[in-house]
Amino acid sequence: MGKVVAIVGRPNVGKSTLFNRLIGQRKAIVDDVSGVTRDRHYGKAEWLTHQFTVIDTGGYVPKSNDVFEKEIRNQVKIAMEEADALIFVVDVTADLMPLDEEFAKILRKSKKPVLLAINKVDSPQRHDDIFPFYALGYEKLFPISAITGSGSGELLDELIACLPEEEEEVESNLPKIAVIGRPNVGKSSFINALLNNDRNIVTDIAGTTRDTIHSEYKAFGKNLILIDTAGIRKKAKVNEDIEFYSVMRSVKAIENSDVCVLMLDATMGMHAQDMALFGLAKKNNKGILILVNKWDLIEDKENNTHKQAEEVIYDSITPFTDVPITFISALTKQRISKALDDALLVYDNMQRKIPTSVLNDFILPLIQQYPPPAKKSKYVRIKYATQLPSRSVAFAFFCNLPQYIPESYARYLENRIREKFNFNGVPISIYFRKK
Repeated sequence: MGKVVAIVGRPNVGKSTLFNRLIGQRKAIVDDVSGVTRDRHYGKAEWLTHQFTVIDTGGYVPKSNDVFEKEIRNQVKIAMEEADALIFVVDVTADLMPLDEEFAKILRKSKKPVLLAINKVDSPQRHDDIFPFYALGYEKLFPISAITGSGSGELLDELIACLPEEEEEVESNLPKIAVIGRPNVGKSSFINALLNNDRNIVTDIAGTTRDTIHSEYKAFGKNLILIDTAGIRKKAKVNEDIEFYSVMRSVKAIENSDVCVLMLDATMGMHAQDMALFGLAKKNNKGILILVNKWDLIEDKENNTHKQAEEVIYDSITPFTDVPITFISALTKQRISKALDDALLVYDNMQRKIPTSVLNDFILPLIQQYPPPAKKSKYVRIKYATQLPSRSVAFAFFCNLPQYIPESYARYLENRIREKFNFNGVPISIYFRKK
């Protein structure tokens, strides 16, 4: 099971900068203006072989000043409920602020681990300025500079140490299918349509995580675990933060699934958050199926309308476009059974193992015909390839100079493998290793 860590704190303390530091890329918009972070911020981080998902709560602050603090408090409460650990960020250059104390008061109610990161400690002199923050009631303070990275190692060591142990889960070989997507795209309607088709649904499975509802679905010869993020157990007082709440749930569901069913609204198309969820599912090496719901609301459909809609979606998710797209209406139950068939096909594709001899008989002649480009007058020679024995689909190519192979050549090999063997809906990792 993947773990989720939320970064919380008042505006303008450097949450987005720390987020970028942890996920290793400049994904958030960072600016020295309070509340500038408006985008969706969640990404994958890794420290000492431990992987976890990071959420920057700053991305969900509304523009209206009069509800600013109230919304922040609501989001911290949701983060406390849904995340496995929290990093509470304060700013050493601004001294202790009343809103920091308000945060500390809320966080004291949390049963989750909370680490106090004192940001912008960029010089030895700044270390003397951290002492007022002991007033927040934390025994251990972590002085860091999110910009330079200093102190982040100690913070991450402590974070990994305090993340909870993996939860005991009932072993099940059944495919785990998660339905994810933005609020109001029709996840609830889709799940309800499935559940109403056949009442042979087993009760919630004991031992699964508290964050999402797992139901065993048995109908029409299909048997799978359905992971519902649509909020069957809707909680009070999340209406104002429904988007943030939805993201927290979706991130957890992605971590815990085999196949992610990303649902879009046909009347709205693909948005930034849809693409971010798609990217996170891909980065987690989950099988992916895209469902375009509310297709019944598209009027004046012509023979090629769905083809045009497909092209727009594929354009958004390039270069990984070997993904099935199914057009459905949860309301009229149009093609909802096909949607499950497609999800199970993606799951089957994820289990596919190509024997080494079969792979090499196919790929080596292609490599000979179109070898990797020479670099610095050195020629790369790929000797053989094999599929790695991992849960995700990955191939290793053994060669003399792996460092000289460009990404474009890795994509060429991946595309050839996809053309020959069916990995529709499955992310593929290509590795080059020295023989």
